[in-house]
Amino acid sequence: MKLSLLAFMLTFSSMTAIFAQTNAAADKETYTKMITDRAAKIVTNLGLTDARKTEKVTVIVRDQYSNLNDIYAARDASVKEIKEKNKDNKIERDSALAKNSRTIDASLAKLHKKYISKLSAQLTNEQVELVKNGMTYNVLPITYKAYQEEILTLTEDQKKQIMIWLTEAREHAMDAESSDKKHAWFGKYKGRINNYLSAAGYDLKKEGIEWEKRRKARAEAN
Repeated sequence: MKLSLLAFMLTFSSMTAIFAQTNAAADKETYTKMITDRAAKIVTNLGLTDARKTEKVTVIVRDQYSNLNDIYAARDASVKEIKEKNKDNKIERDSALAKNSRTIDASLAKLHKKYISKLSAQLTNEQVELVKNGMTYNVLPITYKAYQEEILTLTEDQKKQIMIWLTEAREHAMDAESSDKKHAWFGKYKGRINNYLSAAGYDLKKEGIEWEKRRKARAEAN
């Protein structure tokens, strides 16, 4: 009876391990398909006519998503380990978490630079811009256009500054781990832009109301 029970437990353990490996492989396959499709959708908008180049750029974008995921997965594992190891020492825990965060930021910066270099070797500057916008839901051009439509009296210097900050936001957002965090980067910089415009004398609430009136009038005219 004991031998039979032991045999059953060993068999069950082996089946569980195989099941876990199968699930892991299936999850990886699903994830790879998802990021490949996402990359292909972005590359479709570049107007490439060379099939080999299209495939090469798609792989570069796909690999960037995969590499970012690896960095964040490693970060999550490190954070968990640090918290468990220092659960009774808040000072040590916070210090270790801060150090880990700096390490992650350095890894992201290095990966970002390498990624842009790879894209630039295959694409024009305009196409690289399209890839960046594609990875960040086109928030930059949409937001830049919205500011100009909302505030009709923006100076060229103000438009330039808005673009500088939105571009900086996009560089961060490209490396963010989720849609919410990508949008959060733009939200942070939009706050900076709004403060800048308010300091320049614009009443953003009033500008917003007037913009809404113009939009409504155009909609009714059509």
